[in-house]
Amino acid sequence: MDSADDQILPERMCPEAALAALEWQIDMGADEAIGDHPVNRFDLPETAQRAAGKGDGAPAPPGQPPARGATEADLPAVDPVTEAERAAAAADTLEELRAAMAGFDHCELKKGARNLVFADGNPAARVMVIGEAPGRDEDRAGRPFVGRAGQLLDRMFAAIGLARGAPDPEQALYITNILPWRPPQNRDPTSEEIAMMRPFVLRHVDLVAPDVIVLMGNIACQALLGQRGITRLRGHWHELGSRPVLPMFHPAYLLRNPAAKREAWADLLSLHTRLKNQEKPDGQD
Repeated sequence: MDSADDQILPERMCPEAALAALEWQIDMGADEAIGDHPVNRFDLPETAQRAAGKGDGAPAPPGQPPARGATEADLPAVDPVTEAERAAAAADTLEELRAAMAGFDHCELKKGARNLVFADGNPAARVMVIGEAPGRDEDRAGRPFVGRAGQLLDRMFAAIGLARGAPDPEQALYITNILPWRPPQNRDPTSEEIAMMRPFVLRHVDLVAPDVIVLMGNIACQALLGQRGITRLRGHWHELGSRPVLPMFHPAYLLRNPAAKREAWADLLSLHTRLKNQEKPDGQD
């Protein structure tokens, strides 16, 4: 058995070891810190509040900040969707939109994420690809679609002459997600999370102004088309406002179900044809 001197105790842990331990917990899906005092979750809410010494719960007078020790129930109700709509509408550039999203504190996913994953590619691209949410690789890199699914996505679009790194808008892609923060253990986003981030996505679309939108997977379709069932939706063109929208299988799904690549190739050919038909004659802006 190791002696006490050989054991690494929390109070003696070097900063590098502490950071490595924290990163391991995040990778395992931990998204909430343990409090300094135990909480009896069988207590009634008012009993728990008194035990925690949070005061009598009296609301603060109008126009004054809440008293020290006030509970969340005492604070004015805030609608995250309304706050998101207000913040998104105030953004006139992509840089301002990114800053607005970084300052949005109503989504709990932000607390457990390493990075805000905003976008990648050429903002002038004719094609805007919208995925679901970042995974572990994307959370670390701060860019969408950089893991195995992202590598497949790049190969898929390269087959029809499109790439995120292309400087020419005719051959470029612009890529983002519905959610900019990674959900714990890569779970599906909740309806509440989708609703509060949707205004930012819609503003993102307005600022980029693509000719065509590609929605990758069910979550993207739920957020922007109000529908799920990607097997039924794919292969058919839809609209978001006046912009044509093509739902497609998410590359992560294709990795699990290689037989579906046949349908994905058909969708890519449909996209290629649509872009060719929308090309403007030479000499016209």
